[in-house]
Amino acid sequence: MNNIMDAPFVTEMRRTTANMYRLGWDERNGGNISRLLDENEVAGYLDMNQVLRELPLGFEAKPLAGRLFIVTGSGKYFKNVEDDPETNLGVIRVGADGRTAQLLWGYQDGGRPTSELPAHLMSHMARLGVDPENRVVMHCHPTHTLAMNFVHELDEKKLTHTLWEMCTECIVVFPDGVGVLPWMLCGTNEIGAATAEKLKAFRLVVWGMHGIYGAGKTMDETFGLIETVEKAAQIYMLTAHLPRLNTIQDREMKELAEFFGVNYRKDFLNL
Repeated sequence: MNNIMDAPFVTEMRRTTANMYRLGWDERNGGNISRLLDENEVAGYLDMNQVLRELPLGFEAKPLAGRLFIVTGSGKYFKNVEDDPETNLGVIRVGADGRTAQLLWGYQDGGRPTSELPAHLMSHMARLGVDPENRVVMHCHPTHTLAMNFVHELDEKKLTHTLWEMCTECIVVFPDGVGVLPWMLCGTNEIGAATAEKLKAFRLVVWGMHGIYGAGKTMDETFGLIETVEKAAQIYMLTAHLPRLNTIQDREMKELAEFFGVNYRKDFLNL
């Protein structure tokens, strides 16, 4: 059996969480990541028949029965993942009943998956229904995106349009726009269900006055989606109080999207 510390999926989580903490997106124990794994990715590193613990999910995720995930832990600091992944991460398998998870590795201090696990698994189910290649769900608190929540209307069309105006690449990177939820109590099935519903139409969902959810095929793609929104929000926050002399026009955003062949939200432009 290979050393799981050398597994690409563990290395990927160590590097990503360290980078997100460095950028200030995940203060203290803020933020969480889950990644869907294939059994052949895991089998060389873990005994698939050795279940360490059973963990209740708190809702039914039967469509994910038998699926494997690597997930950040509840109350764990991203800054500690790189040095101690076995305490701060876990590999789980959704049980046949869809209501429990089997811990195969990790959370060695008796911990458990992030409190947002229901939101993550609901989001995975929603995204897999849209694109079977979507494997990553990422939640964090990017500083400028969060600041923008307090000074900009939390309207999907208006927020997306403003972000698209900030950087030429935005409409190309997230042509499907950004979904928005009002402030909701975190760690509940209700916010999980609401997020999953939004993720049927968007790969990015802003949680009002809280943070953002992103979903994608790879860790890099998902990170890049959030990174691009955060850069656009930073530019907005640096310029919102100043007279605007120039902007990217809607006809120019349309030209961009069509040149790069992306399926953009035409109803989010004013043409």
